[in-house]
Amino acid sequence: MPEVVAQQVKSDVGLVSALRSSTLRLSRQIRRQREPGHDLTANQLGVLGALSKHELMTIGELAAHEQVKPPSMTRIISNMEEAGLVLRRPHPTDKRQVTVELTGKADELILANRKRRDEWLHAKLKQLTPEERDILRKAAPVLERLAAK
Repeated sequence: MPEVVAQQVKSDVGLVSALRSSTLRLSRQIRRQREPGHDLTANQLGVLGALSKHELMTIGELAAHEQVKPPSMTRIISNMEEAGLVLRRPHPTDKRQVTVELTGKADELILANRKRRDEWLHAKLKQLTPEERDILRKAAPVLERLAAK
C-alpha cells in the first residue's frame, strides 16, 4: 500500500474514504465480468440475485428489495419472462398476487456469471502476496458484516 494511502486510512475518516472508493471500483470491475451475450440491466441482475437467494417472491417483494415501484418491477418481470428467465405462478394463498421464480435458463446464466466472476477475482488474488491474501481472508467476514442490511 503506498505510503500516502497508508497514512490516510489511519483515521476513521480516511478508512471510510478508502473503503468506499475501493469497494465501489472493485464492485464495478466484478459486475463487468458477465457472461457475454446477455445485456441485462442492473435491476434485472438484482432480480436474478434476489430470486436465487429467496427462490420465490411476489412482485411487491421484489420491488421493495430492489427499491423500485411495483409497476416498474412488473415491466422488469415482463421483460425477463419474455427472455425466458422467470416464470409467474399464482400465489399459493393470495389469489390477487403472483409469485416469480427463476427458470432453468436463469439458473444456468447465474452459474455462468458467478463462475466467470470467480475466475476473474481468483486471477486478481493470485497477483497479491501471500500476506495480502491473508489480510483479505481476515477482512472478508468483517466486510460481510458491513454489507449486511
